[in-house]
Amino acid sequence: MPKTKAQGIVFGIIMSYAMAFGMEVYNTAINQGFHLAGAGFSAMTNLVFADALKEAAFMGLIVILFSGLWGNRAGAAFAARHCDPQKDNPYVCRVMRQAGTVAVMCPTMSLVASVLFSVVMAGMPAAQLPAIWVGTVIKNFPMAFFWNMFAAAPFTHWLFNRLFPSSR
Repeated sequence: MPKTKAQGIVFGIIMSYAMAFGMEVYNTAINQGFHLAGAGFSAMTNLVFADALKEAAFMGLIVILFSGLWGNRAGAAFAARHCDPQKDNPYVCRVMRQAGTVAVMCPTMSLVASVLFSVVMAGMPAAQLPAIWVGTVIKNFPMAFFWNMFAAAPFTHWLFNRLFPSSR
């Protein structure tokens, strides 16, 4: 785990882009109709990754902004309410922090995506934003949770520990 401010920034950048890319792959595949194909997501093509990478480039910056403003603090507060680092397994405390962060960041980023992709770019009426946002959260939350728990966070910890071996 990060021990300095600089390490915390690097960790945050890695995690933000790991989450942004995974969520963009998921949403790009849905937008391209792969979830409706006979083979489902197994029918995805490499074009999904290229298109997702373009969107993740700027969405990652937005993730960094909002996680810095409130996502990380909310995740830490959630973990503090549900876990005692002195008594509980450190892994459980880490998972609680991840869960709390996802619980805040998924609705936040779903609102951003709803505004950008549905209202601004697709021209849907702004009056429909509450319904669009709720639908986007319902679609994204399961993926955000499991992607964070089983892919983005393990990858981020693995890469961070390779970059900063003394931080273990």
